[in-house]
Amino acid sequence: MRRSTAVTSPACSSADPKVDGRLAALGRFCFRHRRWVLGFWAVVLVIGVLIGGRVFAGSVAGASSASSEADRGSAVVTAADPSRGTVTAVVDGKPVDDQAVREAVTKATADIAALPGVSSATDAYGSGPAGAALRSADGNASLVSVRMADASTDAQTAAVTERLADIKADGAHVTVGGDLVLQDEVKKQTEKDTRFGEIVTLPLTLVVMVLVFGGLAAASLPVIGAVASVGGALLAMFGFSKIMDIDTSVLPIATVLGLGLSIDYALLMVNRFREERGHGAGIAAAVERTAATAGRTVAFSGLTVAVALSGLFVFTSPVLAAVAAAGVSVVVIAVAAALTLVPALLGFAGSRVKAPTAPVPDEGFFSRTVRRVRKRAVPVALACVALLMAAGAPFLHADMRSSGAAVLPASSAGRQVADTVDQRFPMASQAPITVVVEGGATVAQAYADDVVAKLPGVSGVRAVTPVGDKVSTIDVLVHGDPQGGEAKKVVEELRADRGGLTTQVTGGAASVVDFQHELLTRGPIALGLVALGTLVLLFLMTGSVVMPVKALLMNLLSLGASLGALTLVFQDGWFSGLLGFSPAGGLETFIPVLVFAFAFGLSMDYEVFLLARIKELRDKGHSCTKAVELGVQRSGKIITSAALLMVIVFAGFALGDMLMVKQMGIALAVAVAVDATLVRCLLVPAAMSLFGEFNWWAPAPLRRLHNRFGLSEHVDLPTIAPAVIPGQRPEAKELVITP
Repeated sequence: MRRSTAVTSPACSSADPKVDGRLAALGRFCFRHRRWVLGFWAVVLVIGVLIGGRVFAGSVAGASSASSEADRGSAVVTAADPSRGTVTAVVDGKPVDDQAVREAVTKATADIAALPGVSSATDAYGSGPAGAALRSADGNASLVSVRMADASTDAQTAAVTERLADIKADGAHVTVGGDLVLQDEVKKQTEKDTRFGEIVTLPLTLVVMVLVFGGLAAASLPVIGAVASVGGALLAMFGFSKIMDIDTSVLPIATVLGLGLSIDYALLMVNRFREERGHGAGIAAAVERTAATAGRTVAFSGLTVAVALSGLFVFTSPVLAAVAAAGVSVVVIAVAAALTLVPALLGFAGSRVKAPTAPVPDEGFFSRTVRRVRKRAVPVALACVALLMAAGAPFLHADMRSSGAAVLPASSAGRQVADTVDQRFPMASQAPITVVVEGGATVAQAYADDVVAKLPGVSGVRAVTPVGDKVSTIDVLVHGDPQGGEAKKVVEELRADRGGLTTQVTGGAASVVDFQHELLTRGPIALGLVALGTLVLLFLMTGSVVMPVKALLMNLLSLGASLGALTLVFQDGWFSGLLGFSPAGGLETFIPVLVFAFAFGLSMDYEVFLLARIKELRDKGHSCTKAVELGVQRSGKIITSAALLMVIVFAGFALGDMLMVKQMGIALAVAVAVDATLVRCLLVPAAMSLFGEFNWWAPAPLRRLHNRFGLSEHVDLPTIAPAVIPGQRPEAKELVITP
């Protein structure tokens, strides 16, 4: 039975057929109540912007956990001798014994010692080893070290910093740093880089989307949705900061993920809306059909990204736990914005969104590429796999390290002071290994002498320092790289032979060893859970056990290429001059883990985009070969556009000065670029061509399970076939509706 209805309303709300399903209902609700929906998201954005600065101020630079020995050792020292941290000044440019320099420094030290919140203030003019340690090896620079009391405030620390910076002596110059200054600079630089990334990427993404959609109205909607999502993400992270320590490095990482996903999801929604309008649907009908189809893909994609990030909850590291919590919440917010805010915005601006004059053609660049790949499926697949494995090979020699002050740009005062201390003050620089001994100085000294005599990797013991009645520390120096293989070996040997004492081995090298141990013990569990969750979700979507396994293997290959590029750039120094940083000789310990979780989730994101379209065509009766060809053709442009926008977002953040943010930006940009081109356009079609109908195979019990619980059934959209009248506007047309 067929019926015809003349429609002239732009919304076509009374004549267009209703689409069943919860997502379609959500789209209808947001369209009808678009003013309330827009108002809600406007409030979210305003509150998020207002508290955005508080999120960065409340973060913790270097959150620690009691689960590792290195952190427990640091906690023992802190408990025995509480201190909030230190402020250190380097007085350089004239000999230490210059009379004017001496008078200016000793006067400042005395003034600072009398300030509230100061626990102690020492300079190079004191007697004994403490004073000697604050003199540079060449005698032309000295340090002033100020320990702040545990209960001291930011204002008191600022007063100390100001007084140190005010040291005046002709020919001498002062640089103020120390761990408290360093932590403050990390927070400020992270916030600056995050703001810079947003300012750079949003205009560029708008320009690209204007080119994609051919109009400003459609292009602006994803940007508006992304901005609102960032406001929501800031709110979520502010909430988490009240119940757990949020490491400063988490904030830009979560922001870049939210920004990229929000743009991708909104892009997908707007593109489907344009398709439905091009097929003749009115605005209201196009919104609900978009929510039912693209909305389903967005929801499923968000679920797969959240599953990938949830694997981080397995680790005990507070940084990874915070990323997991913030990342999952950001994904939820990005999905919520796409499913609610975008339909509301389409209700306001839908009539100005330029609809295509014809459906996406079944013949084009992507379909021709698929046919060419199908003819040479074996060599193409082998070439892609070989290329991805070669790209990932450099990661095999990756070295993990804790960068410390090196995460900041060389121009920062905190970085300059830290570098100067390491290079010119060997007795004051931080030892690579510190052994915390529960016992008096005599016991600790005897153990130190025994360590020096027994361990070949130890170059010396710099100091045995009592820090409490029953706690002493031993600074152990090693040959070569302070966080290299020799240092890590010494850590293991010190832990294996504690001399019958209660000791805790801490320091930079020990922290790296502990983190690597956690990766080895908990990493396989996290990987297994993520793989299992991904396999289950893709099975529920496709009804196949073959395609989820292939998707998992392909994503791992794509991920390997990203980690290989990360190693070449940030460890081996490729393009470091172009990117404006000095290689630290290794990768920040937790960055590969975060890259794995984020890149894996994003790869699954594009996998869902593509498979959803292929499955939709397959359910409509197309053969596997034709479904792949049409699916890649119809989704290729949008996946490529989404990937380009995501690369722009990540590259914008990679232009910042914080080393960790730069590492994440480069790694994720490479991962997305490789996945959207080499994997989706070549490897996936080649593999699906080789497997043929076997792509959809599943054992009979699992097929029955999918028939009952599967999430992949395509949406039954009522047919809308407009009668084309030359010169007629798309808002006023006759619709022929087939139930």
